[in-house]
Amino acid sequence: MRILCVAILVLLFSYSLPAEEKLSLVERLGFEKDARVLIINADDFGMNHATNVGTERALKAGAVTSATIMVPCPWFLEAVKFAEKNPQANLGVHTVLTSEWGKYKWGPVLGCSVVPGLCDEMGYFFEDVFVIYGIGEIEHADMEVRAQVKKALAAGIDVTHIDSHMGAMQYSPEYFERFIRIAADINLPCRLVGKDMLEALGEERLINLAAELNVLGPEVLYMGDPPSLEATEEWFKDRISNIPTGKVSEIYIHCAVDAPEISATTASAGRRVADTNFFSDPETLKWIQEEGIELISYRELRHLQQQGKPMSRVEKYGWE
Repeated sequence: MRILCVAILVLLFSYSLPAEEKLSLVERLGFEKDARVLIINADDFGMNHATNVGTERALKAGAVTSATIMVPCPWFLEAVKFAEKNPQANLGVHTVLTSEWGKYKWGPVLGCSVVPGLCDEMGYFFEDVFVIYGIGEIEHADMEVRAQVKKALAAGIDVTHIDSHMGAMQYSPEYFERFIRIAADINLPCRLVGKDMLEALGEERLINLAAELNVLGPEVLYMGDPPSLEATEEWFKDRISNIPTGKVSEIYIHCAVDAPEISATTASAGRRVADTNFFSDPETLKWIQEEGIELISYRELRHLQQQGKPMSRVEKYGWE
């Protein structure tokens, strides 16, 4: 009887203990649970020379903490040389399945004979994401994405993460699931579509899949651009100052310097130059720090994903 009473007391005491609280991603990265943590990533590195110069400028200024490289593009090798000279740069692969500009094109690194389902009649990627989904050659997409990462690694780039140009591997649940599985296979973080967007599609299971496969990424992803060039500073400051506490957020931009090349390539040249100028201004980094925002790059996520513990805090992003 005495033994039974003791057993009951132990059982009741164990039920009264609070369950161990699961650490948030922010806490796992080594921050306080109410910290506002932000990645600012420059997409399209390697697209052309004007983009490369703008991206390098923004990375060196320090407010932009990561960038992703377009491996199939003609100016990829300039990004490779930058990576060689600047190993402190946090560089991922901006996986590419589309070629959207009318007069400036690129195609798959595997070649159209290997992945014909990704190519138009001239051997370039299709212009639109939804053409890819309509054709439905997901195995070709899988092969090409992996080949681009492999080529970046072979070129000596210390790849920190992967994301997807024009969201080609993210706007279809089927393709996004494959993208998460690719990230798991190569053990790298990837850009995750926000939970709110996935819930609207009825596909919040993909966030759970990423967690099950230990694939890390931002919890809040901000898309869109300022409504005008004149509104650039006000719009970005409003967005940054309102990122949520206790979450890892990501803002992505596109960089370029003002040059005939970028104007001939895209009608978004002015937007890209304005974003570069804002995020390269030392006052922008100073303002972010004064707001109490904790900047990180994808390197911290990679370290946590691969090592299971937080990386040492980076004192300063940017360099001379």
